[in-house]
Amino acid sequence: MPDNQPDIIKRRISMKKVIRTLLATSILAISVQAAAETKVGFIYVGPKSDYGYNYAQEQGRLYLEEHMDDVETVYFENIPENADVQRVMERMVRSGVEVVFPTSYGYLDHALKVAEKYPDVHFAHSGGLKTSDNLMTYFAEIDQAMYLAGVAAGLTTGTNQLGFIAAHPIPQVLRNINAFTRGAQSVNPEVTTSVIWTSSWSDPTREAEAAEALISGGADVLTGHVDSPINYVQVAERRGVYSVGYHADASQFAPKGWLVGAIWNWGPMMVNIVNSAKDGSWKSEHLRGDLLTEAAKLSDFGSAVSEEDQQTVLDRREAIMNEELQVWAGPVFGQDGKVIVKEGDTMTLEETEKMDFLVQGVQGRLK
Repeated sequence: MPDNQPDIIKRRISMKKVIRTLLATSILAISVQAAAETKVGFIYVGPKSDYGYNYAQEQGRLYLEEHMDDVETVYFENIPENADVQRVMERMVRSGVEVVFPTSYGYLDHALKVAEKYPDVHFAHSGGLKTSDNLMTYFAEIDQAMYLAGVAAGLTTGTNQLGFIAAHPIPQVLRNINAFTRGAQSVNPEVTTSVIWTSSWSDPTREAEAAEALISGGADVLTGHVDSPINYVQVAERRGVYSVGYHADASQFAPKGWLVGAIWNWGPMMVNIVNSAKDGSWKSEHLRGDLLTEAAKLSDFGSAVSEEDQQTVLDRREAIMNEELQVWAGPVFGQDGKVIVKEGDTMTLEETEKMDFLVQGVQGRLK
């Protein structure tokens, strides 16, 4: 037995070396895996629980986490469209964020400044019209979905008066007001849309007051373009009129009066953006989705929409996706009745993204 002791000791020493090697290899593998993770940051102008604009962006972040194992995300909410957001972006970059999603319209110029300072970091701004080498924009033609929501409203209204609560007269908002109105007029030429401006993306008091005023003025279908549809949807439900949502499905707040909603589906687009930053295929571009790519969608219909009317809307959706129906095909008339797009012509996407007019049938001024 004593003669075998050195061999046993040698085997034990060898086994310890193997274990140490395996542990070192495992630690190295874990370190490499951790180092390979891409950190992605999101900034929201309001609360991520608003069942509206910020909620839709948040759903995109969650989709990204679910579908990309090598991604870590961080977010900041309730960041105003001023120098504060610039400081938040700088803080993100210093913490190791490699892809930044500044999701609000008013963040663009601040994002451009930070992007210039950090050329190795990628920025994806929601809806902007400016780019730089490391800043792109993403958006979707949700006016297609608003047109379809307008069809549902035009088929449902009994007063032929629709109400629209709007934040700011920027092209994105004007596109939605006009598309909603044109959709309604396509099935009900007598329809008009009254607009009240709140001058804020989020002001629950003004939004509720605007909703009350529109209903008192005769509107029996309300919609809007503010960050959260909850306020006007709830007022509509309480007053016994119909509502059309925007940004996200808010049907739970209007079980009786909900018609349909025009909603975002950012997740797949965000995955593509982050992948492009990781694999080097990133482009300084305006990335746009639509109904066909499902970046813009319709929510489920409410019980207030008949099966026949639902089918009419769905048939129009199919026509848009097949390019048989164009939302901005002429003739398009301005509020004053003058021709903006003549028959036979169609506004390009670039033209609609610079929209600066209201169509015939819209009541309210550009502010």
